[in-house]
Amino acid sequence: MKTILTTGSNGLLGQKLTEKILAEGRVKLVATSKGANRYPVKDGYGYAEMDILNAFQVREVIEMYSPDAIVHTAAMTNVDTCEANKVLCRQLNVDAVQNLISICEEKSIQLIYLSTDFVFDGADGPYKEEDAVNPVSYYGESKVLAEALLKNSKANWTILRTILVYGITSDMSRSNIVLWAKEALEKSSPINVVNDQWRMPTLAEDLAEACLLAVEKNAKGIYHVSGKDYMSIADLVRKVADYWGLDQSFINEISSASLNQTAKRPIRTGFVLDKTIRDLDYRPHSFEEGLVILDQQMKKYN
Repeated sequence: MKTILTTGSNGLLGQKLTEKILAEGRVKLVATSKGANRYPVKDGYGYAEMDILNAFQVREVIEMYSPDAIVHTAAMTNVDTCEANKVLCRQLNVDAVQNLISICEEKSIQLIYLSTDFVFDGADGPYKEEDAVNPVSYYGESKVLAEALLKNSKANWTILRTILVYGITSDMSRSNIVLWAKEALEKSSPINVVNDQWRMPTLAEDLAEACLLAVEKNAKGIYHVSGKDYMSIADLVRKVADYWGLDQSFINEISSASLNQTAKRPIRTGFVLDKTIRDLDYRPHSFEEGLVILDQQMKKYN
């Protein structure tokens, strides 16, 4: 049985990986994150504090556990913060990846790297894996730079690009567009939602499954991983309102330009999933199925 080490295990994807591995036992797990372990179950796997900016600590932890694969979920993902603080963004999203690549090359460890639809400019989505990248934000640029490091390395690498991940953790500590919309509408708070950006939202459980499949199949190359439904952000929020029976009159549709955000967003992304479905046997849920899963988890956690 393979051992995988996850970075960023306190994040949404990190926690879903822990949950899935503990439930299914397909691999052994070493979870790592900056600070204490926030996952409620502490048994059945290893945990180590690891700051991905601390190159010495990263090497020490990896050498201690000798994993077969590393699933690198830790990153700076707030698009506007990345634009405003490019130095820190580069350290977290590029330099830290180079450090992991060097160790993985040296020790023949598979490196699963989480990337994003924001590597594309959004002029012509949905995109295939081989389509030309052209980021419109520094966040996207940092991911393109890290992808290039992997492609030019001798490491056994896998890039999983994903889109707008949603889900829930047991401590409700991680927000995302689905939870944000639901909570605001439940309070009858008016919300501004863009109607000129299109995405394929990804259930966190589906992304976690893709990570495990990539390890189990020793996949090499780039794979697109998302949900299968293509929709505008406004449509997404209306589907959330529909599912929970919330008042849609509080949804105010606006254009991206009127938001005045620090970083530009791509207009139409979305993925062609054929390669991932064929090579990894990836089977994503529909958005409606994802909301059912989310609803069931909320009832369990509350």
